[in-house]
Order: sequence, then structure tokens, then C-alpha cells
Amino acid sequence: MTDKEIIQKLIDRDKMVTQKFFYEYCNPLFRSIIHRMFNYPVDYDEFVNELYVYLLEDDAKRLRSFKGECSLLGWLKMVAIRYFMNKKNHDRVIENESTDPPIEKKDEEMTQDNLMEPMLDVETLLSAMPNERYSYVIRKLIIEDMAPEDLAVEMAVTVANLYNIKKRAIAQLTRVALSDITNLKIN
Repeated sequence: MTDKEIIQKLIDRDKMVTQKFFYEYCNPLFRSIIHRMFNYPVDYDEFVNELYVYLLEDDAKRLRSFKGECSLLGWLKMVAIRYFMNKKNHDRVIENESTDPPIEKKDEEMTQDNLMEPMLDVETLLSAMPNERYSYVIRKLIIEDMAPEDLAVEMAVTVANLYNIKKRAIAQLTRVALSDITNLKIN
């Protein structure tokens, strides 16, 4: 069965294909993601259910966005990581089933300054990048979470080329950030 046929079966909610795909074919990938992203036990079924619901939202918009330019497993890995990282960053992750009481946090007043400081740091690093195109790609894909397909059309490049640009952009951003850290240590 081709990747496109699997996608169509998932959209059609074919129970046999869905079960085999998520619980056999994707099992090693999903267990790896769970292990790397969560520092507490996460129920595999809950992970799969949450991801599948996400993939089927808006008339399976995300599943339909798969263009076959990479492997289905590679594409699904990126989608799952982005989805759960976004949830994690917004404190909406899969529940920790721990019986330990949560750590009490001191109530810190959330001011506009507290919220803006990290964004200013990111903007400072992006503006320090020598290649404006690279900073634009990072801003659109990572900060604004623009769909790669939409940005590729806007920039008049292929999605595959956009991913290459993104890879070089992240490498350049890393060099800028490391240089910034080094400068802070010297001063």
C-alpha cells in the first residue's frame, strides 16, 4: 500500500488500516517521541488518539496536506513533534497520571514585560542574522507556525527547497545565538 493510499484509508477511518498503521507501523516512532518529549509516563493509546483527532480536524486538513515529498513516517514524525511541542509550550499536554501532588509554584504576576522579554530576545537574534531571507523563514515557519506549503508558494520555491532553506536558517541562527552567548561571557 502506498503512502497516499494509507492517508486515504486514515481519512476514510478504515479501522483495520488505522489500527495496523498506528499500533504496528508507527509504534517505534511514537514510543521514541513519547520517551523524548515527556518526562513522565504517557499512555500510548492516549497519545495515538490525541494525534489522530488532530490529524482529522477540519475535514482531515492535515492528512490531506501530505504531498508525498518525503516519507509518510518522516512527515508524521514532524507533525507529531510540532503538535505535542505546541501543546507542551502552552501547558495543554497529555495528563501526567502521577499520584504525586504537583509542585506549588509561587504566584508570579504575569506582566506585559514578563511576556515580552523572551520575544525581544528572539527578535534580537533574528535581526542579528546576516541573511534576511533566513530570518524571514524562521519567523514564518516557527514563530508564526505558517504552513510550509503556503510559505513555499509565497516565496516561489518548492516545499523541499523551503526545508533546505529552513535547515540553513536554523544553522545560521544557532551560530548567531552561540556568538551572542560568547559575547555575553566576555563582557
